[in-house]
This record gives sequence, C-alpha cells and structure tokens, in this order.
Amino acid sequence: MIHNMELYQVFYVTAKAGSLSRAAEELYVTQPAITHSIKQLEAKLGGQLFFRTPRGVTLTVEGRELFAYIEQAYHFIENGERKIADMHQLAYGEVRIGAGDTLCKHFLLPHLKKFHESFPQVKIQVTNRTTKETIALLKEGKIDLGIVNLPLSDPQIIIQESLSIHDCFLAGETYKHLAAAPISLKMLLEHPLILLEKGSSTRAYLDQFGEKQGLPLKPEIELGSVDLLIEFARNGFGIACAIKEFVQQELADGNLYEIMLETPIPARKIGIIKLKSTPLSAAANHIYEALS
Repeated sequence: MIHNMELYQVFYVTAKAGSLSRAAEELYVTQPAITHSIKQLEAKLGGQLFFRTPRGVTLTVEGRELFAYIEQAYHFIENGERKIADMHQLAYGEVRIGAGDTLCKHFLLPHLKKFHESFPQVKIQVTNRTTKETIALLKEGKIDLGIVNLPLSDPQIIIQESLSIHDCFLAGETYKHLAAAPISLKMLLEHPLILLEKGSSTRAYLDQFGEKQGLPLKPEIELGSVDLLIEFARNGFGIACAIKEFVQQELADGNLYEIMLETPIPARKIGIIKLKSTPLSAAANHIYEALS
C-alpha cells in the first residue's frame, strides 16, 4: 500500500540534494518539516533511509534501494506530463469521428484536411455510418464526435448546429424541361423518383415533408449512396434529391438541373454532436470548435 506521496517527494528531493537544508529550500518548507517527514517515512517502512554526514545526508543501503524505484517513478511521471503537454499542443493524440458518406466528403473532409496539415502527428479515425448509427457509436464510446443531419433531440448529447443545408430535386437532360419554372410536388411525383434507402435521417426528413403535403413519396429507385443518386439522375433514370450545397459544381457545369418546387423543402442544419458526460481531448475539441 502506497503511503502519503508527499513523504516520497521529500525523500526524493532530499536524496537528490544531499542536504536537509537544501531540500527545505527547494520545497519551500522548514528544515524541521523535512526531518519530520523523513522520520515518518522511515517509521512506516521500518528502516533508516539516511545517514547524517558533516556535509549533509547520504543514503543507507535501504535508502539507495528505495531511491532507485522512486527515481524511476519520477521519470514515469515526467514522461506522462510531457505526453499530456504534447497532447494539449496537438503534437500527439487521436480523434475518432463518425459521419455519413455525404457529410464526410463534402463537409468534414475539408476541415480534416486543414487539421491534418497543421497537426500531422494526431491520428484521425473516421467511421462512416448513418445518423442513427453515429449516435449509437457516440453513446458506446467508440467515437468522440459525430457529424449528423438535424433535427435531432437526445438528453445525453450536446448538439451544436453548424451549416444550413437545402434539399433539392435534381434531374439530367431527360427531365430538364421540369426545371423551367417552379412546379408542384404533385406534378413532380408524376415522374420517376430516386431517393436514398429508408433508414437515413435524410430519407426520413423527405418522407415527413411529403406526408405534410399529403403526398407520400414513393420512389421507383432506392439507393444507399448520394453519389449513385446523382449518377442515376444524370443518366435519365428519374429525379433525385440531394443537398444543394454539395452539388454546386454539377449544377454549374450543366450536368444536373434543379427542379424547384412551389413549396420548397424547409432548410435544415448539420449538427456536431458530443456526449454531455464525456470531456473531449484537446485534439477532438480543436476539431469540434472548427466544425461548429
């Protein structure tokens, strides 16, 4: 059983200094306090640790044996302090992030690129999952941060709103004529619809939008990737729905056309989530603040 750590500190400093008075000066206490602490430790260990000499004190055989272990412990503590300092300076550490494919590619990746260029020694682990799965990973302690589609409510999680995003309907040349002017959702649904598979927060949000209009969305094609949605729409299979902010280049190049609705889909936000009960590491907190 380890006794009062302060006694071992007094022992270590005294042994290094070779003098009770110099140890007292270094520890900012009186010499009698040093003597008392050493006697306490000797009583607890059952043996003498120092001999008094004309020049100060010197270790006994038992003292030298103890000193070897205490010195090693001090080195471990110093190494630990250096590691913590390195982590706070982002010279060391690891960040685990969960995000869906689309959010990872278009939102998270540019931030991670800047972070990695500035702090290349910090390990970054990204797990691609749906919003629902990302929340589960966060609660299981398998990730530090999650990037999710809002809205979301959970008492265990801190949710920081970030970028506003807009869902829009897109088509290739085949349905280009529908992009001439805003149309009703009813008219849009008269054409083949391409949506993400059920289970994603984006699909749930779109389904909710359709239900509020009294027009349930019934896609002819369901896919697991937004990139595939865009490719299918571009090749004339139907009308897809994607986040407008993430398809700006395709729209600018004329590869896709936005089909606007008379009643647009309400904007939503990207959320950065972390557990209320778990503090973030310095590296994770740096990324959290950059994303927020």
